[in-house]
Amino acid sequence: MKMKMVVAVMALFAVRHAWAEEQAVEVVHWWTSGGEAAALNVLKEDMQKRGYAWKDSPIAGGGGEQARTVLRARVAAGNPPDAMQMLGFTIRDYADEGLLGDLSSVANKEGWDKVVPAPLAKFSKNAKGQWVAAPVNIHRTNWIWANKKIFDELKISPPKTFDELIAISAKIKAAGYIPLAHGGQPWQEATIFDSAVMSAGGPAFYKKAMIELDPAALGSKNMEKAFDQMAKLRTLVDDNFSGRDWNLATAMVINGKAAMQMMGDWAKGEFIKAGKKPNVDFLCFQYPGTEGAFTFNTDQFAMFKVGEKQAKGQLTLASAVMNPSFQEAFNLAKGSIPARTDVPDTKFEACGKKSMADLKVAIKNDTMLGSFAHGHAMPDAVKGAGYDVVTKFFNHPGASSAEAAKEFAKAIEAAK
Repeated sequence: MKMKMVVAVMALFAVRHAWAEEQAVEVVHWWTSGGEAAALNVLKEDMQKRGYAWKDSPIAGGGGEQARTVLRARVAAGNPPDAMQMLGFTIRDYADEGLLGDLSSVANKEGWDKVVPAPLAKFSKNAKGQWVAAPVNIHRTNWIWANKKIFDELKISPPKTFDELIAISAKIKAAGYIPLAHGGQPWQEATIFDSAVMSAGGPAFYKKAMIELDPAALGSKNMEKAFDQMAKLRTLVDDNFSGRDWNLATAMVINGKAAMQMMGDWAKGEFIKAGKKPNVDFLCFQYPGTEGAFTFNTDQFAMFKVGEKQAKGQLTLASAVMNPSFQEAFNLAKGSIPARTDVPDTKFEACGKKSMADLKVAIKNDTMLGSFAHGHAMPDAVKGAGYDVVTKFFNHPGASSAEAAKEFAKAIEAAK
């Protein structure tokens, strides 16, 4: 009798083990910093409540370059993950190759089209208009994060113009602080360049140059002015910036070693993780000259074509990602704002509330524009050519802005 019971228990365990293996979803991502990991745990726990094991496949690297390299190798080997964190045109590229699964059954049932802004949704769909990715958030990239204690000590306020930014930076430097915390990686320099281009020429110019890739705009005087700003910003960083990860630069501001950082609002997640509060410990304000504009990128989970059993898990993951409660909890931890415009701002802190309010204005005024740095303005191959020019200029003090603008236009045109 006891032997029969043992056999029965073992059989039940085997069934449960097989079920657990079957009910697993592998997710590849690059959310490995403190704030990012905390945010991702919200989704992991939600999927577990829905009966799915989370097979975590993190690949470190803030901009996701390493993760994209690994993904290309896995796809080429016929072994793609169930879901992959992706940005912008990368999603469109895989969709055009017919490699992504169709999430429209869930999207239509849950009314995603009614709550996801059109500038974002265009990256979530394939050429046929089918949903192939579930947007997790909206990040704003034209932010500056500042240490409030330093600003209060030096009696300085958030600058309204680029000249004011340079002026307060001189005071910061004279007081013994690093004006600008920066990590010398191409994607970080491109993040600053996003704002410099917007500041130099305004939203219409940014759209013409960075999204429509108009040759005249790309090589114009406004683009030269953007490079002028980059040259001045280069004088504000410390000597050890090269190769520094973005979150280490954020820590410099948190710890009072540096006064400011120009970074997307994932940086806010690091402040929150460190127990800091907006308008108490840190300040958030737009890069001077970009007020009213909203340069964005959005993290999405794209789903690869897999077997029928795995597809059910993908649809469950997509639904979990788009659940309003999850969008709220995740973005409170991540520093971003929900991809859904119907999530209330009640629980968000001051910077989050401002971002959500500014987004509504930007949608209305058609100034919600994709980030060049983060793959939402131009295709990846073209973006890479632009990266090369921007980072080369930033790392060669004294280089000509006029020549850089010409080189930028030439590189973009050649890569189109």
